[in-house]
Amino acid sequence: MNLSNLQPAAGSTRNEKRIGRGTGSGRGGTSTRGHKGAKSRSGYSKKSGFEGGQMPLQRRVPKFGFKNINRVEYKAVNLDVLAALTENGTTTLDAAFFVTAGLASKNAKIKVLGRGEITKALEVHAHAFSKSAVEAIEKAGGKAVTL
Repeated sequence: MNLSNLQPAAGSTRNEKRIGRGTGSGRGGTSTRGHKGAKSRSGYSKKSGFEGGQMPLQRRVPKFGFKNINRVEYKAVNLDVLAALTENGTTTLDAAFFVTAGLASKNAKIKVLGRGEITKALEVHAHAFSKSAVEAIEKAGGKAVTL
């Protein structure tokens, strides 16, 4: 056996229906489309969400609220997490550090929040800080640098 004599298993394949090839084909007349209606006609394409004239779901459901397209999503990192990560002696925390630690993806914006306590002087580089986080970092003798 080699690649030149490979075949599908017996009975696993069938000939395709040849539609629109006249009455002798066994599928003449309507060419399997049935009689009348939009689906029987050429050029028919169903619009997404079309429910046969019934009011579509996306129009039946009430809409409310507001979705701000300019919203900036931040990856939140708390001080207690930073304290745990810097036990090995690291003092400068930048975006690359957060990525290698698995706290954020390389394109994510990082915001440092103030939960927990910090005792070491750290230089933290992030896209945003809460007021309590900045106070805690500076109180410990560190520096909060906004990217």
